[in-house]
Amino acid sequence: MEKERVDLNAETEEDPSSSTLLDLTSYQLHDLDSVELPLTLTELDLTTNRLSSLDPRISHLSFLKKLSLRQNLITDDAVSPLSSWTTLSTLEELVLRDNQLKKIPDVSIFKQLLIFDVSFNEVTSLNGLANVSNTLKELYVSKNEVAKIEEIEHFDQLSILELGSNKLRVMENLQNLTNLQELWLGRNRIKFVNLCGLKCIKKLSLQSNRLTSMTGFEGCIALEELYLSHNGISKMEGLSSLVNLRVLDVSSNKLTSIDDIQNLMHLEDLWLNDNQIESLEGIAESVAGSKEKLTTIYLEKNPCAKSPNYTAVLREIFPNIEQIDSDVFS
Repeated sequence: MEKERVDLNAETEEDPSSSTLLDLTSYQLHDLDSVELPLTLTELDLTTNRLSSLDPRISHLSFLKKLSLRQNLITDDAVSPLSSWTTLSTLEELVLRDNQLKKIPDVSIFKQLLIFDVSFNEVTSLNGLANVSNTLKELYVSKNEVAKIEEIEHFDQLSILELGSNKLRVMENLQNLTNLQELWLGRNRIKFVNLCGLKCIKKLSLQSNRLTSMTGFEGCIALEELYLSHNGISKMEGLSSLVNLRVLDVSSNKLTSIDDIQNLMHLEDLWLNDNQIESLEGIAESVAGSKEKLTTIYLEKNPCAKSPNYTAVLREIFPNIEQIDSDVFS
C-alpha cells in the first residue's frame, strides 16, 4: 500500500479513524496539535517538519511499526520520552536521521526493532547501542562524530552497517556480525583493512580514508562491490580471490598499472580514473577474465587516456562495453 499524503485542511469522506498510514512529510509543522492520530496507525512519517518535541499521543499508537522523525529539531531531551512508551514496544523501524542528537537514545523497549537510523546528528559515541535489540538488521550512524566502533557485538542479525563520515581510525569489533552483507565506512581516517574474519560481506566501501594498501580483502569471496576511491593505494593486490566481484572502484589513488584482476569473471564496472596509469598496453590481458562481461570502464585523467584512438582501442578490447568515462554507447 502506498502512503497517502494527508491534507490537513481538506474534508474527506473516508473515515480517518481507520487509517494505517499517515504521511506528513514537508508540512513544516511545529507541533501536531492540528493533526488527528488514529489509533490504527502502523506507520507515521513526520519527515521534514519543525518538530522539537514528541506528541504524547504517539505513545498510544499500539499498532505502530514505523516511525520517522527525519529532518526535524529533535534533541536528546526531546526524544527521551520514547524510552518509557512501552505501548510502542513492537516498533520495527525508527528513523531519527538529521536532528540534533548528541548521543544514542535509549530504545531498549523496542524488542523487535529491525531498522535504526541516527545519521546526520552530532553523536560522539556508540555508547548505548548495547541496549538496542539484537533483532536489528540495519543500523545507520553516518555523518556524526564517532571515533570508535563499539557495542555492536550482539548484532548477529545485522545485514547493513553504515558508519561513513565519522572519525574512525580502526576497523574493530566486527567479528560477531556474521550476517553482515553491507559495510559502509567511507570518509573516515582508517589506515588498514581489518574485517575481523568476516567473509560474507557483499558490499564494502572504504572510500576517502587513509589506505595505502589493498591487503585484507582476500577472504571476502562473497564480495560483489568494492569501493576504494580517494585513498593512497599504489598497487592493486589481494583481488584475485574475489571471484564474485562485479563493481571495483579504485579511482583517485596512486596506481601505475592494472593488476590482480585477470581472473575475475563477473566484473562489470571498473573505475580507474584519476590515477597514474601510463599506457593501454597490456590492458586486454589485465582484464582478460571479464573482457566479455565488462560494460563500464573509467580511465580518464590517467596518462593513458591521452593515447591516440583511446576510445576506439578500448571498444575493440571490450566488445560489450556500454560506457567509457562519460561517453555512453547505445
